Amino acid sequence: MAAKPHLNLVTVGHVDQGKSTTVGRLLYDTGNVPEEEMRKLKQLATELKKETFEFAFVMDQLKEERERGVTIDVMHKRFDTPKYYFTIIDAPGHRDFVKNMITGASQADAALLVVSAKPGETEAGIGATGQAREHVFLLKVLGVQQIIVVLNKMDAANYDEARYKLVKEEVGKLLKNVGYDINKILFVPVSAWEGENIAKKQGKMKWYTGPTLLESLDTFVIPAKPIDKPLRLPVQDVYTITGIGTVPVGRIETGVLKANEMIVFMPSGAKGEVKSIEMHHEQIPKAEPGDNVGFSVRGVNKTDIKRGDVAGSVNNPPTVAKEFTAQIIVLYHPNVITKGYTPVFHVHTSQVACKVTEIVRKIDPKTGATLQENPDFIKTGDAAIIKCVPSKPMVIETSKTFPELARFAIRDMGQTIAAGVCLEVVPATVTK
Repeated sequence: MAAKPHLNLVTVGHVDQGKSTTVGRLLYDTGNVPEEEMRKLKQLATELKKETFEFAFVMDQLKEERERGVTIDVMHKRFDTPKYYFTIIDAPGHRDFVKNMITGASQADAALLVVSAKPGETEAGIGATGQAREHVFLLKVLGVQQIIVVLNKMDAANYDEARYKLVKEEVGKLLKNVGYDINKILFVPVSAWEGENIAKKQGKMKWYTGPTLLESLDTFVIPAKPIDKPLRLPVQDVYTITGIGTVPVGRIETGVLKANEMIVFMPSGAKGEVKSIEMHHEQIPKAEPGDNVGFSVRGVNKTDIKRGDVAGSVNNPPTVAKEFTAQIIVLYHPNVITKGYTPVFHVHTSQVACKVTEIVRKIDPKTGATLQENPDFIKTGDAAIIKCVPSKPMVIETSKTFPELARFAIRDMGQTIAAGVCLEVVPATVTK
C-alpha cells in the first residue's frame, strides 16, 4: 500500500452543477485517466450528443448514467495529490438518490461541495428546494467536518469576480446556518469544463490569488483514527467469490480488522474467521478506520450476513437496539411528526423502519436548552429528543461510545425528513 496518508473524499451538490465533470477533470489533469480512455469517452459523448459531459464520464460508469448524464450509484476512484492519496466517492445529486448520498457521505473524511456559479443554477442548487442545502445538513449530521466549496462553471459567469463574491456569500450563509466555521473553509472558483484552476491556473481569473483545487485538497487534515476502540465495520455488500467464499465489503469505522481473527456480525450473531483482507485489489494483513475493504470470512454463509449488519469483535459485539433515545432536527416535513410515526432510519449502511414512541422534549437546536416537555408534535425546523423502537433488529451505538455508528438520517415520502444522533440504547438480547 502507498505510504501516503489516505483520505476518503465525497463530492456533493445539486444535480447538474458539475460534480462528475469536476472530478473527471481533476483525474484527467493529474494523469489519472489515460489519454486513450479520454479519447474514447470524447467519442462516446459526441455520439450521445453530450459533448460537455466527456469528463463526467470518467466517474459515471454505468451505461444508464451515461445516457441520462446523471450519477446514480456511488463511484469510487483512487487519486493522488503531492501529500495524500484519496478515494474519491462521487455521490449522486438527484433527490431520489439521497439514500445513496447518505451511505456515500457516511464514508467520507472530507467533502467537496460543488456549486455552479452560472446565474440561475446557483439559486437552484442552494435555494430552499435545492439539494445542496440538504446535502450540507447531511454532511454535518454524518460528521463530515472538513469541506472545500468548489464554485464551478465560472466560464458561464465570464470569470467575474463580483459573481464569485456573491455566490461565495450565499453558500457561506448556508454553511454557517448548519454550524460550519466558514473561516476554515476554502471557496475555490473553477471551470471544470475549461480546466481553469483545477490542477493549474490558466490566467483567466487574475483577481483570484488562492490555491487551485488540487492544491486546496492538501489543506485537509487526517482525522485521528480510533484504532484503540473495538472493531466496528458496517457491511455494505456481501459477495460469494468462487474459490474464496463469502466476502463482505465495507468501511472500517473503529478498531482494526486483522487476518486470522474471529469476528461476529450483528444483529444476526453469525461468527467467522477473517481469512484475508483486500483494499484497492491488494492484499493487506490488517485494515484500519477509513479503509474500504473486502475480506473473506470462513464459517459464514452469504445468507448469514447482509448489508446493514455490523462486524465487530467477539468480546465486544456491536449493540443491537431494543429501543433508543435520539436527538433529531426536522429538516423537512409537510405537516407534523407525532407519536406513532414510523419512517425509515438510515443508520450507517442499514435501513430500518423505526416507530417514534415518545417525543420527550423539544429543544433549542443551537444551545440544547429545553423549550417544551412532552410536546404533542414537532415540525420542520424543530429539534427534539425522541424515543424510538426499531421494527426489526438493528445495530446502533451511542454518540458517546461510537459516534460513527450513532448518526442517522430519517427518510419518508422519498425525502430526508430529519437527521439525528443516538444518545442512549436499550440493548436487545440476541439469541443465536
